[in-house]
Amino acid sequence: MAEKDMVLETEEKETVSKNFIEQEIDKDLAEGVYDNVHTRFPPEPNGYLHIGHAKSILLNYGLAQKYGGTFNLRFDDTNPTKEKVEFVESIKADVKWLGADFEDRLFFASDYFEKMYECAVFLIKKGKAFVCDLSAEEIREYRGDFNNPGKESPYRNRPVEENLRLFEEMKEGKYKDGEKVLRAKIDMASANINMRDPVIYRVAHMEHHNTGDAWCIYPMYDFAHPIEDAIEHITHSICTLEFEDHRPLYDWVVRECEFENPPRQIEFAKLYLTNVVTGKRYIKKLVEDHIVDGWDDPRLVSIAALRRRGYTPESIRRFVEMVGVSKANSSVDYAMLEYCIREDLKLKKARMMAVLDPVKLVIGNYPEGQMEELDVPNNLENPELGSRKVPFGRELYIEREDFMEEPPKKYFRMFPGNEVRLMGAYFVKCTGCEKDADGNVTVVHATYDPETKSGSGFEGRKVKGTIHWVAVPSAKKVECRLYENIVDEEKGKLNEDGSLNLNPNSLTVLTDCYVEPALGEAESYDSFQFVRNGYFCVDCKDSTKEKPVFNRIVSLKSSFKLPK
Repeated sequence: MAEKDMVLETEEKETVSKNFIEQEIDKDLAEGVYDNVHTRFPPEPNGYLHIGHAKSILLNYGLAQKYGGTFNLRFDDTNPTKEKVEFVESIKADVKWLGADFEDRLFFASDYFEKMYECAVFLIKKGKAFVCDLSAEEIREYRGDFNNPGKESPYRNRPVEENLRLFEEMKEGKYKDGEKVLRAKIDMASANINMRDPVIYRVAHMEHHNTGDAWCIYPMYDFAHPIEDAIEHITHSICTLEFEDHRPLYDWVVRECEFENPPRQIEFAKLYLTNVVTGKRYIKKLVEDHIVDGWDDPRLVSIAALRRRGYTPESIRRFVEMVGVSKANSSVDYAMLEYCIREDLKLKKARMMAVLDPVKLVIGNYPEGQMEELDVPNNLENPELGSRKVPFGRELYIEREDFMEEPPKKYFRMFPGNEVRLMGAYFVKCTGCEKDADGNVTVVHATYDPETKSGSGFEGRKVKGTIHWVAVPSAKKVECRLYENIVDEEKGKLNEDGSLNLNPNSLTVLTDCYVEPALGEAESYDSFQFVRNGYFCVDCKDSTKEKPVFNRIVSLKSSFKLPK
């Protein structure tokens, strides 16, 4: 193949591998529309961020990184009725945790309130904005619908000087909330309802978390957002598809306010996960009704909740990469997110022994009072993680399900007369059990073969079953929390009345679990694989040295299949 053809083929492959946003950016740079790339993530501080926001954060930050550009974190804090400092701080922590660096690039829309006011005055002077006395309900009635054009406000043609005076009086607090608004003067017959003289300022006598009581008028999001982007010299305003119909208004604002080299809005598809709750209204109700213990409850998919449950930034980045960037909305199976955390943890984490539903195993022929330390590998798939010493003795805890008096066929764990290997230890043969008055097994009895110690080179008989265990004298008692989807998958997310169809079994709390002593020293967010039980993480909120609490991140079995 000629060198020229090889170059062309390489360029074609690179083009195909880029998503449509990158292709648009390449085109803008090539045509000289912009000479750099400047993106931003602009959350409203009215709730905690969720997994869908993670896609937007990583996309905007990733584009800035890829093109050697700049990334801003900017709070769109234009609605003080719903905003809190708590949300601001949680969002900053989430963005930082995901790895999006915003050092020295943190901004607030409220920092630009004076400039936005000046822009509004500028539009009034141009005859492009007017003060309207219609109520919110009347404005909706006048707007019309998709089949009928709107009707002009009777206040639309007020003289410029009167509009300037009224708008100044709005700023000075002379009017009640809802008594007057400032509207853009565009086109009441527009096919796009967003262009039918939208409200751009309203009166709201509210304390703002950043500006206090300095203002009693606040800009509407659709007016403020493009101005913020323009002030910060954002080149590409990357947002979700729901803002596609708002793009003409975005362009109108930056054009009529006469910003030089204005930003360009590009929309992409939102990230929808099956059978999870992301709506702030629904989550707020779950929190207020104490169904969950906060916005970071591990059953939710807020970024704070995923972090508390034990998800890693690497797993979420991998998930976002697998989902990709597209123009069409679609839903992604929650199992894909679980697949990503399993893949991230399986070679990184030690495989520890933890018994979640314990029954005592007594090895009758093991010397009473004797304890030994066994060398157990931390991760058989990754020898670089080394090994650890685990205490072993005459009395152990095993999982209740690992013993059956009358087992079915192909049950290879403990039953009378059967021999199994204790993981990292010895072969033991079950000799019987004890029961309480209700017929529940309280103690399992066995004998061991000292010649079968793991690592001794024993090559005699084989056994089909291997079970894990924890030595009774050194075991640490812990609480384990098992999570399932908070909504009922089979019946669907919503009931007929629009309320959430909650899964009554979304949380199982096990209070009598026993783990290796080393796990008692684990710190918040430390994670491990509990052999056969899944991946677990130390809860950052409720766990203490005296009473450790572990959250199950994900089970070991996956229903997700990689596409071929």
